[in-house]
Amino acid sequence: MMKKIAILASGAGTNAENIAQYFSQNDRIKVALIVSNNPKAGVLERAVRLGIPSEVVLKADWASGESVVTLLRRYEIDFIVLAGFLCMVPDALLRAFPDRIVNIHPALLPKFGGKGMYGMRVHEAVVAAGEAESGITIHYINEHYDEGTVIFQASCPVLPSDTPEEVAAKVHRLEYAYYPKVIEKLLRD
Repeated sequence: MMKKIAILASGAGTNAENIAQYFSQNDRIKVALIVSNNPKAGVLERAVRLGIPSEVVLKADWASGESVVTLLRRYEIDFIVLAGFLCMVPDALLRAFPDRIVNIHPALLPKFGGKGMYGMRVHEAVVAAGEAESGITIHYINEHYDEGTVIFQASCPVLPSDTPEEVAAKVHRLEYAYYPKVIEKLLRD
């Protein structure tokens, strides 16, 4: 039976595109929908280019989450992947998709997580703290930012001379290499 993924993204959508391309030839798993909270997000242009349906759900509709659940059910979504999605996932969504919502965080949680810790802010904090390594954490979502059960982590070295941009590049390589594979494993188990 085909498993259908919805990707939630707020920005450019490079991870979303990587995941969609990874599953484009898969006969058991497909990216069936891309949802953004930002009507100007680059991920929406990527969705058009990739031929994937997309929807914009404005901030007011995220509050209760009921309209989002209805939308996802209309597309018969089985699994939700957050890829640079910057809104808190509402309780209604957590209840409707228990243990079927995953996120990727650009650091080794529990370090450098929580509200406001995303994108370059994370890499700047890692460099400022003098960390010897950073990486990615793929985890299930719960009602708190970056506190869900960890599924997978991968690390990369942070050199004393590294800039936040260099750390970001290393972390992006890990994201592109591992996120689609971890999603695939979760959907096959």
